[in-house]
Amino acid sequence: MASASAGDASRSEAPSGEPYTEKVAEGVHAFVQPDGGWCLNNAGWISDGRTTVLVDTAATVRRTESLREALLASGAPLPSSVISTHHHGDHTYGNSLFTPEATVTGHAECRRETLEAGRQLHLVWPDVDFGEVEISAPTRTYHDELTLYAGEIEVRLLHPGVAHTTGDTVVWLPEQRVVFTGDIVFHGGTPFVPNGSLSGSLEALDLLRGLGARTVVPGHGPIAGPEVFDVVERYLRHVEELARQAHAGGRTPLEAAREADLGEFAELAESERLVANVHRAYAELDGRPPGDPLDILSVWADMEQMNGGRPVACHA
Repeated sequence: MASASAGDASRSEAPSGEPYTEKVAEGVHAFVQPDGGWCLNNAGWISDGRTTVLVDTAATVRRTESLREALLASGAPLPSSVISTHHHGDHTYGNSLFTPEATVTGHAECRRETLEAGRQLHLVWPDVDFGEVEISAPTRTYHDELTLYAGEIEVRLLHPGVAHTTGDTVVWLPEQRVVFTGDIVFHGGTPFVPNGSLSGSLEALDLLRGLGARTVVPGHGPIAGPEVFDVVERYLRHVEELARQAHAGGRTPLEAAREADLGEFAELAESERLVANVHRAYAELDGRPPGDPLDILSVWADMEQMNGGRPVACHA
């Protein structure tokens, strides 16, 4: 459930573990997929009852169909715009269920990354039934900021710089004081920055704080208030310091992660992401630019080692 600081949120009933809809402001709904783990992202929509803007889709056709049903059940029409907060398949695989009637919108880098990544989740999890996925990259792009409208509701798209990925979008509703953060924020799960920047993620958190949001819809996990930014920052600072010391000591990212004391962050889901985040921190300590591609096969192999030698599981 949302925290008390998350305003007038109301939640629809759903069986435990099933997606549910949460009204977070007038005309604004979040579609939350517990438990927020791998491939279980959040989406949402903004609608005045005549025009709808959808924020993200889901990893599978089946789950995106549930999202579409929930949207229609709220009284909103099908969207004219679908915003992709970044290119990862859990947020974009369902785009084609709304096109061509809806225009997919995102940062210019998100378009490039979506087309380059292709059927990315199929490569990582070949045994998962994602359905008939047609890759639908943004056809309307921007660089710094873009404003859309759902009727009279202002929907501001902000690029925070390289953070979770190189093509992130923050969706800010200034009148409602609601922000959809994409995967810059995980609530209850471990942040994940190997495709972006650790330092850039910290800068993105400063941007998010500066908006003055009352309600935060994270990329994964339950609705929160702005206090969730502090948890994410503390985790990233922890990784930053761990990496600095281990890098100076000549240890590998895997050695650094295995030796780490996670402290207050030990209870976060997907703790194997720590080693991926250390890989990114090492790249920055080596002077590589934000978003510079890592050896993703090595990163995933190390995460499997952190996961007890087992493949990382997609929960969709």
